[in-house]
Amino acid sequence: MKSCISTYSYHRLYVESDFTRFDAIDKTKELGCDGIEFVLDDTTPDGSTPREHALALTAHAKEVGIDVPIYTTGANFFVADPEREIERVCKHIDIASECGIPLLRHDITYSYYPEYDGVKTYQHIIEAVAPVISKVADYAKSKGVMTCSENHGRLMQDSNRMLELFNAVNNKNYGFLCDIGNFGGVDEDCFTSVSRLMELIVHVHAKDCFTRSGMSYNPGRGYNLSRGGNYRRATIFGHGDVPSYQILNAIRASGYNGYVSLEFEGMESVMDGVTIGSENLHRMIRDIEGK
Repeated sequence: MKSCISTYSYHRLYVESDFTRFDAIDKTKELGCDGIEFVLDDTTPDGSTPREHALALTAHAKEVGIDVPIYTTGANFFVADPEREIERVCKHIDIASECGIPLLRHDITYSYYPEYDGVKTYQHIIEAVAPVISKVADYAKSKGVMTCSENHGRLMQDSNRMLELFNAVNNKNYGFLCDIGNFGGVDEDCFTSVSRLMELIVHVHAKDCFTRSGMSYNPGRGYNLSRGGNYRRATIFGHGDVPSYQILNAIRASGYNGYVSLEFEGMESVMDGVTIGSENLHRMIRDIEGK
């Protein structure tokens, strides 16, 4: 497996300082990673178009000698007019294709039921979004890009819901981005949940969290509630309660040999988070690969 860092890991630095995504590329290379994951949307920090910004970032990554295996952007297909969202996401697919990035991750929907007055079950979401996602995947295939979604957003985060979604989409150009820590947000055991979706994995996010029982006293700032009322706080990869090594080892044993993106969301220093987290990720990969 190969190490990677998501540009999202540096998010606080973009807001709090003059640190840019170009700096994120340089830092990721400095930390010895093989690749960087671009997280981009419809706006840019310098007023350029999304296409211009992505092409400039890709050129810089190539210049410093680091791969860009995946392009990540948002999406919400559970809306009254999904055609508008299809058109918007397909523009990002065009950009990924032009940049030579082989994989694009998009969301499924958000953690609420916008513009929907029907019975609120996840089955209704799957019925609505599955044909839309397949249509986007078909378009992406024509551009030489594969699409994927992750266990993310509460409504479509459980392992059984994701399995039903992939069964309904039934498109070989649409895969699973496995975030090894996100199943905890819906109170599932991360290792067991990952194992259910192993054969669908096309990319991996390495994320870690502390977990405390909802029966305990509120730990305070930094902790959020899971859907079932337990306390969770994102932290440096390798420091938390997610069985990261066990999960990555099983993913590798399943035959996956692609990229693993560090995704740091903790309240610790960003530089500590990406530096220590990447060190831990590198050690785990070396031990798994027996090097």
